[in-house]
Amino acid sequence: MQGLPCRAKCARNIGFLLSHSRMNLATSRHPPIRSTAALACLAFIGVAHAQEASSPRSLWEIGGVAVGAWQQAYPGSDQQVRRGIALPFLVYRGRFLRADNEGVGVRPVRTPRYEFDISAAFAFGSDADQDPARRGMPNLGTLVEFGPRLKWHLGGTPQGGRWRLDLPLRGVFDLSDSLEYRGAVFQPGIVWSQRPAPGWSVATSLSAVISDQRLARTFYEVAPQFATPTRPAYQADGGLLAWRLGASISRDFGRDWTVFAFGRIDTVAGAANRSSPLVRQTTGSTVGIGVSYTWLRSSEPAVD
Repeated sequence: MQGLPCRAKCARNIGFLLSHSRMNLATSRHPPIRSTAALACLAFIGVAHAQEASSPRSLWEIGGVAVGAWQQAYPGSDQQVRRGIALPFLVYRGRFLRADNEGVGVRPVRTPRYEFDISAAFAFGSDADQDPARRGMPNLGTLVEFGPRLKWHLGGTPQGGRWRLDLPLRGVFDLSDSLEYRGAVFQPGIVWSQRPAPGWSVATSLSAVISDQRLARTFYEVAPQFATPTRPAYQADGGLLAWRLGASISRDFGRDWTVFAFGRIDTVAGAANRSSPLVRQTTGSTVGIGVSYTWLRSSEPAVD
């Protein structure tokens, strides 16, 4: 699915996860307690995308990040929404418990070639009344994902470029509906990253998002009671949800400030639910920019 950035690789993950974010914060109708819970979740999960500094990393860091983006409401939508958010972040780089640029959760296995961890991601919801294709249907809730991930390091160097295969499998839960289970998603992808010069970081990613039928129904099914003359009833199937291509770039200014930008393209070409009446266009894009500031950091170095 997708999410929000939180420091430069937030550019990578927010750029790649962000297209899953589907809420215009300025017009969200979620009850305040749900919005607060979503932001609390972001404040922790968002740290997963904190940028690796060129200097030795600390065991923990505390700071803040602000991000603005213009994005497709959901894969296949013809609506673009603006969004912006500012929130604190916490980074922790322990031996087993991790909250850093590579993920949030537990990392029980790590070798020079493979890593296995428990990671998380999130996706903001959206108000159906703001989207002509979904008007009158239930809103899309704020979704949180948890599950195992295998990372296979394929070789390379930070300066020359490194390749990695990511294989995350996560359960999806609706934060706007008491963490109701919404299905599962598998998102295999290839990631290339490089540090071409001190303080600079670039990355690209290509992935496929594959969902079970339960999650596909959340986005693309039209129940008979919501059918209209221009929106016929439709039963969604599990399978390919979308293809995603993303890129990001970041620049450190000193040890504490990082500026980053990201972009991504989503396409539902060949997707299992391409024929859904809720799919209004094949390809959509997301672009954004952000800045982060590290306020406090540990004098103790990170484990690795």
